Amino acid sequence: MAGHGIPEVYLDGYDRILAAAAATGRRLTRDELDSRRALGERAAEAGLGLRALVGAHLSATRGHWPVTGDADRVLAAVEQAVDALAEGYERAQRLAVRQQEAARREFIDDLLHGRSDLGRLAERAERFGLRLSYEHAVAVAQGPCGHEEGDAVPREVESALVGRFGNRSILLTTKEGRLVCIAPGDQGEVLAFFAKHAYAAIDGARVVIGRPQPGPGGVVQSYEEALNALDLAERLELDEPVLHAADLLVYPVLTRDRQAMADLVVHTLGPLRQARGGARPLIDTLTAFFDSGCVAAEAARRLSLSVRALTYRLERIHRLTGANPADPVHRYTLQTAVIGARLLDWPDQPF
Repeated sequence: MAGHGIPEVYLDGYDRILAAAAATGRRLTRDELDSRRALGERAAEAGLGLRALVGAHLSATRGHWPVTGDADRVLAAVEQAVDALAEGYERAQRLAVRQQEAARREFIDDLLHGRSDLGRLAERAERFGLRLSYEHAVAVAQGPCGHEEGDAVPREVESALVGRFGNRSILLTTKEGRLVCIAPGDQGEVLAFFAKHAYAAIDGARVVIGRPQPGPGGVVQSYEEALNALDLAERLELDEPVLHAADLLVYPVLTRDRQAMADLVVHTLGPLRQARGGARPLIDTLTAFFDSGCVAAEAARRLSLSVRALTYRLERIHRLTGANPADPVHRYTLQTAVIGARLLDWPDQPF
């Protein structure tokens, strides 16, 4: 065993290199440099520290200092040898990092898309701190611009998460430009913290938190639920920056029978197409009216109208459709039809 706990094999031939350099003053040959690089790679693969490796070579330099020869020649040889050793060591580390990143990306792709055998997936998950036998929930943050792993925004959010919660079985990644956070289902505070910091870090971000789901397939279920909720939020033009998929469950129910919803939209709102300017302005009026809790003054403010103008529009809707937005009996049908129109992009996309 050489100094600093480094086995002698990682200094193989070093004494001969020093002796040759001291005697002739020559630089190290290509083969000698390659041998140092190879030893550096092997040391990195064996898990030895670079600091200890360099220290062992410096100790060996003192132990094998040539009796004769110029000190400058010896030190020049030491510099070349240690530099080649460190180059090989760093090359092996970069390769290991790339392989680890590739394995992590492959695991994340399999995890979020439900690919691979679930038992095998659960085994691989333990390497990344996840126990898929437990419940997990997924939060997804999306902004106008996409983000990749290694970008400043994901690093900033990850740093905040680690600083607050440490290593608590949390996995933060990116997928298709979105930030994705996976956490145990009983740790809602983690996803709430992620949502807060992702919203602060991404201009114009919207974050959706999926419901906790059990078992190895729970992650992909929660992830897909969050993606669907993001799509719904965009189509419905919801203003809330942070949403919970559980609060939007009614919308998939409404659109499960697409034909029935289309029939309701056309039957209830179809007459609005007869209005001057088409149906769109009146649908926007109903949307603002319902979103403001049926408070005319607030709806008028949102539409930049006077209360009188808004009232005129509501009366126009009543005359065309036969349904009065102010009547609780008619309101539910109108509001459901308006939601359906927004989900189905009607009348811009006719049936």
